Formats: sequence, structure tokens, C-alpha cells
Amino acid sequence: MARFRYRAVTPNGNLERGEIEADSTEDAVARLRDQGQMPLEARPVQGWQEVLRRRLRPRTLDLAGQAEFALQLGTLLRAGQPLDRALGLLVELPETAPARALIGRIRERVRGGAPLSTALEAESAIFSALFISLVRAGEASGRVDIALTGLSSHLARTVALRGTILNALVYPAFLLVGVLGALILLLTYVVPSFVPIFAGMGVPLPWITIGVLALGQFLRRWGWAILLGLAASAVLAAQRLKNPASRLALDRRLLRLRVFGPLLVKVETARLARTLGTLTGNGVSLLPALAITARVAGNRAICADVSQAAERVRDGHALAAAFSEATWMPRVALAMVQVGEESSELDALLLRLADTLEADAARSIDRLLAAMVPALTVLMTVLVGLIMLAILLPLLSLTSGIH
Repeated sequence: MARFRYRAVTPNGNLERGEIEADSTEDAVARLRDQGQMPLEARPVQGWQEVLRRRLRPRTLDLAGQAEFALQLGTLLRAGQPLDRALGLLVELPETAPARALIGRIRERVRGGAPLSTALEAESAIFSALFISLVRAGEASGRVDIALTGLSSHLARTVALRGTILNALVYPAFLLVGVLGALILLLTYVVPSFVPIFAGMGVPLPWITIGVLALGQFLRRWGWAILLGLAASAVLAAQRLKNPASRLALDRRLLRLRVFGPLLVKVETARLARTLGTLTGNGVSLLPALAITARVAGNRAICADVSQAAERVRDGHALAAAFSEATWMPRVALAMVQVGEESSELDALLLRLADTLEADAARSIDRLLAAMVPALTVLMTVLVGLIMLAILLPLLSLTSGIH
């Protein structure tokens, strides 16, 4: 059995922290409920890795923290706790002082008579329009707990998809850095050390050796200029991307890339479908939901097309017809939207579409990673082999001449 650190609300309404032994997280939650407590959090006791991760955690609520906050607040409200009391219990849960202060400010506004959505809107630098709109829709329907639970599920899936993409890119990034580092080390330190040796040998050098030696001397002499030029280019590119027209043009090119374009479309379409489905499923009308969805998009071209689709819906077009002019939109997405409108189950089909596209994107990432890692390995082997061949060929020529 493993040990789990938990936080729970006792039958008296007090917050309790402690540790419990259980076979799994579900078993720990069940044991706490059998004891009459309402568990808010149960996680395995970790070693120094968990401590380091907590120390490096963002100082305020990141996306994962917001998902946890929404789930805990929804759980307390569903259990019948008043909003002020629920926020008072949650104030002490975050690990960092800024996060605790954030929840404290929200609680003070609620105590002053402000609705929860208004209290969250005052922290709009942290909570997104999606978060605030779903809470406001829950207040209008009288079921804030259900809205918060659905919001937590949405945010958790977003975090999981983002984590899948980042985890898939970590190993290729390290491999690429290793390839470039090994090549630069060979060309700037190893290869130049052979220059005086080859000069005193008195044998003609092969063209590959001449080229590698010249490249090594160039990098050793002008490497600082290359780094300076790359840094200047990065600064200029960043300044240019601040121009909305340039950013829009770049984002449209990204959607048309042969390999990464389809993957980007799947990820962005899944994000839009899940956001729109979550909003409409919680009572937000279609036009405000489209406006919020447009702000969620990470690609400016997709954001512009969603805004144009909202204008067409405002003019009386159906949602599927409004999106039909977006050339990046997958056909399966248009078909699902059309079926959802015809069957009056748009929110459910949008969420199902998001699940399908996220699974497809995960498979595409796995295939891309399976092709990228061997390709980088072969590239590194070939380049290092060419450098070693350039060094060994003159030595072999000298040995043959001696014999």
C-alpha cells in the first residue's frame, strides 16, 4: 500500500490535512468518504522530484491550478456549502502565497455582495473569458456547481493535450541540441587542432578535408558574428510579428505546411470544438460563445475566420454554412456541426468531435516522433562520419606513402 496526502472537509465543516494509506487514489478517496469526510484532494506522497516540481510551480494559478480550483469549488458547492464558506476553505489549499492571496481577494469581493463571475472578472489577467462566461452562465441557471465541474473537465483536457504535445517535443529537442552541440564542438575545437599536423605532412589534402578544415576555421573565427546575427534576426522577427498583418500572414502559412500544418489544424480545431461545446452546453448563447472561442484560438488566421463565421451567424446563416468558407476546417468537423444543428445536439457533438480530433492529433504526434527521432539520429551519424572521414583520409594517404 502507498501513502497519500489528502485534504478534506470534516462533517463539522473544517478543513483537515493528513496522510492515509491506500492502494490507489480512488481507494484513498473512498476511505475518506467512509470516515464521513468530503475529500478535496488526494495525491501520492512523492520524493524530492515532487518537492522540486512544487518549488518551480508558477506563483499564481496556472491552467492546471484553475482546473483544480474549479473542481474543488464545484465539489464544495454541490455538497451544500455556501459560496463564502467554500472559498474560505479553499484559501488555504494552494501551495504558494500569491495563489492564496488571489483566492482571498475573490472571497472578499463575494463577501462584499459581488457575484462570483464579477469577482473573477476583476482578476481577468488570470482567469480567461471562457472561465468567467461559464461561471456567469451557471449563475444564470442556478447551477454554478455543475458549470464549475464541466469547466474543470475542459481545463484538465486542455492541460493534458498541451502536455502530450510538449512531452512529445522534449526528446527531439534534446536530440537536436545534442547534434548541433557535437558538430560545433568537432568543427571548432577538434578539427582545427589537425591543421598544423596536415600542414607538415606534405601530402595533398582531399577536397572533403579542405572543406571541413575551412568550415572549422570559419566557425572558430566568426562564430561570435554568427551568434550575434542570429540574435539580431530573432529580435527583428519578434518585432515584425508584433505587426498584426505579418502575424496573420505567418499563421496562414503555418496552416499550409505539408507536415506540421495538418497537425496544427487538428489541435486548433479540437480546442475550438471543445470550447464552443462547453460554452453552449452550459447555457451560453451561440454568438457570445463564438466571440469567446475566437479569443481562445492560438492561430490568428483561425481567430479571424471564427470571427467572420460569427458575423455570418449574426446575419442568419447556420453555423456549418458560416464555417464552410474556412479552407482549413476539416470536412469531418463541418459534417459534425451540421448534424449537431439538425439534431439540436450541437454541444454534445462538438465535444465528441474534440475527443476524436485530440485522439487523432495524439496519433499523428506519435507517428511524427517515430519518424523524427531516427531521422535526427541518422543525420548526426552521417555528419559526424563525414568529419571523421575528412580527418582520417590524409592520415591514410600518409600511411600509404610511407609503405
